[in-house]
Amino acid sequence: MTKGKKLFVYVFLTIVSVISVFPLYWMMVAATNKSVDVTRGTLIFGTALFDNIKKLFASQNVATALGNSFKYSIIMTLISLLVCSIAGYGFEVFHDKAKDRVMSVILLAMMVPFAATMIPLYRMFSSARLLNSTLGFILPTISTPFLIMMFRQSARSFPSDIMEAARLDGLSEFQIFYRMFLPTMRSTYAAAMTITFMSAWNSYLWPKVIMSDAGSITMPMLVANLTEGYVTDYGILMLAVLVCTIPTVIVFFLLQRSFAEGITGAVK
Repeated sequence: MTKGKKLFVYVFLTIVSVISVFPLYWMMVAATNKSVDVTRGTLIFGTALFDNIKKLFASQNVATALGNSFKYSIIMTLISLLVCSIAGYGFEVFHDKAKDRVMSVILLAMMVPFAATMIPLYRMFSSARLLNSTLGFILPTISTPFLIMMFRQSARSFPSDIMEAARLDGLSEFQIFYRMFLPTMRSTYAAAMTITFMSAWNSYLWPKVIMSDAGSITMPMLVANLTEGYVTDYGILMLAVLVCTIPTVIVFFLLQRSFAEGITGAVK
């Protein structure tokens, strides 16, 4: 590669990086400024951070929203990993044509938008008295076609000879799964955990429909509440968005290496 091409690549990557990072920078800057300064497009840090924090905690129940978001996201992540990994393992290890047809139907379900099934789901959950409950939050997305497919692809790289030897040694299928498959698929679990946690944390539509109690509010719902009314305080709004973003950023950066390995391994 010539020096001219290298210079062009570096300039292009620099511009793309700045464009990618700028929204995050602007969000942090806006959280430290007053609403009038945000609307003016101020790009330097201000001195209104502590005032915005006081107003946010005074007007909204941030502690409850954070607690609910963590509770729902952690529970949903753990159960989804268990259900989807067992399903993906079963589809691949006990492979036959009938299971391939079932898997095709599951993958077709990815094409159906959630909005199309939201009303029937709400009526079902209302009849089952699961409104404003943790179970009502996690049940519709406890198993997703994407995660099942990802674990199934990972199970294809698991040596069948090892499973046959384990069966000869007297291990049951569940023992093989927990003692052998699960420890060797750590990167896949890390990738699935990152995807599921971020999806559960950022979920807004279904919680908004099913969670009508003020004590069941989540962070995305709290952020949406700040935009209601005749006047929006953009400094407080950006602070709430920043608080809502921090947990997902931390989870992603802690698991980014395993996430990349898990996604790559699942695609192979």
